[in-house]
Amino acid sequence: MPSEGRCWETLQALRSSDKGRLCYDRDWLLRGEDVLQECMSLPKLSSYSGWVVDHVLPHIQKNAPPSETSASSVSTSALNQPSSVPRSPLRNPAFSPVSSAISNGTKDKHESPHTEPMVLQSPRGMKVEGCIRMYELVHRMKGAEGLRQWQEEQEKKVRALSEMASEQLKRFDERKELKHHKEFQDLREVMEKSSREALGQQEKLKAEHRHRAKILNLKLREAEQQRLKQEEQERLRKEEGQARLRGLYALQEEVLHLSQQLDASDQHRDLLQVDLSAFRTRGNQLCSLVSGIIRSSSENGFPTVEDQAVAEGALQEMRDLLSNLRQEIGRACEEKRRRDEEEARIKQQESQMQQRPEAHKESPIPNQGPGAKPNEDLQVKVQDSTMQWYQQLQEASSRCVLAFEGLSSSRDSQAKKIKMDLQKAATIPVSSKLKEIFDKIHSLLSGKAVQSGGRSVSVTLNPQALDFVQYKLAEKFVKQGEEEVASHHEAAFPIAVVASGIWELHPRVGALILAHLHKKCPYSVPFYPAFKEGMALEDYQRMLGYQVKDSKVEQQDNFLKRMSGMIRLYAAIIQLRWPYGNRQETHPHGLNHGWRWLAQILNMEPLSDVTATLLFDFLEVCGNALMKQYQVQFWKMILLIKEDYFPRIEAITSSGQMGSFIRLKQFLEKCLQRREIPVPKGFLTSSFWRS
Repeated sequence: MPSEGRCWETLQALRSSDKGRLCYDRDWLLRGEDVLQECMSLPKLSSYSGWVVDHVLPHIQKNAPPSETSASSVSTSALNQPSSVPRSPLRNPAFSPVSSAISNGTKDKHESPHTEPMVLQSPRGMKVEGCIRMYELVHRMKGAEGLRQWQEEQEKKVRALSEMASEQLKRFDERKELKHHKEFQDLREVMEKSSREALGQQEKLKAEHRHRAKILNLKLREAEQQRLKQEEQERLRKEEGQARLRGLYALQEEVLHLSQQLDASDQHRDLLQVDLSAFRTRGNQLCSLVSGIIRSSSENGFPTVEDQAVAEGALQEMRDLLSNLRQEIGRACEEKRRRDEEEARIKQQESQMQQRPEAHKESPIPNQGPGAKPNEDLQVKVQDSTMQWYQQLQEASSRCVLAFEGLSSSRDSQAKKIKMDLQKAATIPVSSKLKEIFDKIHSLLSGKAVQSGGRSVSVTLNPQALDFVQYKLAEKFVKQGEEEVASHHEAAFPIAVVASGIWELHPRVGALILAHLHKKCPYSVPFYPAFKEGMALEDYQRMLGYQVKDSKVEQQDNFLKRMSGMIRLYAAIIQLRWPYGNRQETHPHGLNHGWRWLAQILNMEPLSDVTATLLFDFLEVCGNALMKQYQVQFWKMILLIKEDYFPRIEAITSSGQMGSFIRLKQFLEKCLQRREIPVPKGFLTSSFWRS
């Protein structure tokens, strides 16, 4: 039927409508709820209805089309009529956003499995309710937006407060750090202040200490000066005493020498029949007197001025005694001569045989000169004690040569090599490096190994090596004097100081030096070799010190030059000592030997050209040291040379050999005029050793 078809369409339309999609709770009766209570009760307006009526509805009516306006008017009339149709969102386009917002706002409510039934109102009521809901939604959205803005503001405030707190914390940290800096600065200022105060106190203490030290130094300097003054006085006293003692020794030596001359006069006693016992007795008494003075002086320390005066008086008396003796012998000789002449006239033939002079077995020293006159005060032979000393040195030198004869004559290559190395080490020339050369020579002689020619050398390599080295070393020193000092006079002092130091530590080397020196320069003894019968002329010239090669004798100038070099070396050795040695020990061959040499050479007849040359060289090198050592006695010796010895030299010197004599005479006259012997050129002073 047609009506049945419409019925189904109607039901289908209802099912598709909003109401048909509503869910109904079938158990509402069981819960006891009154479904119709809301429909039966009077409609109630929301608390926002007034605001909606005043503000929202007029705005909606202005914007709504006429059809809806009429519809709204119709629905207004039915506002108070309830309806059982469930609420559904409006389909008006004007409210679609709101309904969508409402549906979004109430989405959580629709998610429930059963939707609560709502009381249907009239269209007007529903519109009003929709506006109310829309207002509430807008109010909630504004509230949410306000809340969000408030939250953002709060977050901004929180951030601002956090930043402010952070800045305040930074300022606090800065203030705290600044406070720490200020405290540290204050503490440092306090420490610096205390340090300055401490430094000031320290400087004050230092100034006080310096002041006290200055006072103490002044006192110490005064005490040291006083001590040095006392030591100087004691030294001067000792030097004066030693000088007087040495003078006494020289006086004793001269007295003994004069006593020997007195004893030698005994040969005239039987010949001349003269009693000379009184002279000998008085001479012995004078010798005993001088010996007693020296003995007492040695026991008491040093001789006094009175002792020296007594000894000089004894010497003068001895000289007078010897002079009287000679005069007595001269008178006796004259008387004997007269008696002999008388006997000769009686027995002419016998007297001629008796007066014939015997041939002299030994001739006098050559080069006496045409104007020389015999003098009984001087002699041509050396003293017996000096000659004995000279012979002992030559015998020691010969024994040393025999001691290393096996090494020198060995044909073994190893022995020859050792000999060459030892000779190189021993004959090292003395140059400017004195300390190094001395240490090397001393080490070699002490048995230590030294470097020579790139090889190690020692005297322990051969039993005869030490004798060989000592002999060659002494020979080398004398050869340097003969050659180097002869050409350069200043070289005598460095060679002499090394030789003196080695002599002090190794006395045998010193004895060998003297043996070589005496052999090459016999005038250093002093010794004038005599020409003996049967002796070859060349051998005699060699004994005098001349060099003879191929029967040719060297020139006189060269001979004097070599003798001068060796005498200068000897004069330098006796006054110099090695500065690094033991100063407490005496010089092994000191100035007393120089004084003895000078006294003995003046007691001998001069030689033409030789004596003047050697005296000049000796006094120029050693005169200053002898002057300081012997003082008054030295000047007496110089006056003796000028007054007594110069005429003797001049008498035997030819006109072509006057150069050395004039040089000696001018030198001594200048020294007497200045009353001082100058320091020799090249002398090694204390500044030399410091440099």
